[in-house]
Amino acid sequence: MSIYEEIEIEDMTYDPNEYVYYYPCPCGDKFRITLEELWDGEDIAKCPSCTLRIMVIYEEEDLPELPEDFDDDDEEEEKEAEDNQQTELESSVQEIAVS
Repeated sequence: MSIYEEIEIEDMTYDPNEYVYYYPCPCGDKFRITLEELWDGEDIAKCPSCTLRIMVIYEEEDLPELPEDFDDDDEEEEKEAEDNQQTELESSVQEIAVS
């Protein structure tokens, strides 16, 4: 994996509502890395529009804290989405069986 550039986290823009750090990409989009990814030790921010990646230079002790309920919200949303998919699948199977 090649790295386009090494960027200090202080040079990135942080969105405290989404818990995401952004940095402008030459393609016109933005590199992004979540606060959770940084706390998990990941240091590669990806651009969603091209193949470029940057390495984020940071110290964990300088990161904002994750909210206590941060993981709970994500897990609940994932569970709800899975339940909805299962319900749709079961409805489709019943429709096919009735036909």
